[in-house]
Amino acid sequence: MQLVGIYDADGTLAGELRYALGKLTGRSSCALCNITHGWNPMGSRRWRQACAASSVELELVHRDDATPEQLGAATALPSIVGSHGHGWEEALTAAEIATFKGDPEGLLARLAAW
Repeated sequence: MQLVGIYDADGTLAGELRYALGKLTGRSSCALCNITHGWNPMGSRRWRQACAASSVELELVHRDDATPEQLGAATALPSIVGSHGHGWEEALTAAEIATFKGDPEGLLARLAAW
């Protein structure tokens, strides 16, 4: 099984700056970014601890790094898509990801059950 989290942001320097400005002004937000990074560009300590304690392997990519197939499986971004070896399907929608705000352990537990 492969799981990929797709951020609702571009990974370029310009994309990162655009996202940060949007977040500062309240014009944009990414629930997945908030869980994995918060305001720390190196990743939140709680996220890193949750990952270390979990067996879930989640690859995180920006939307400009996701494959067309991965993007096609997502209904909206952010999204977590998964593959059991026969194509991509959405494991968690943007709305579902948002319910795990402040709960990275819960997000990883939900993915472990997928």
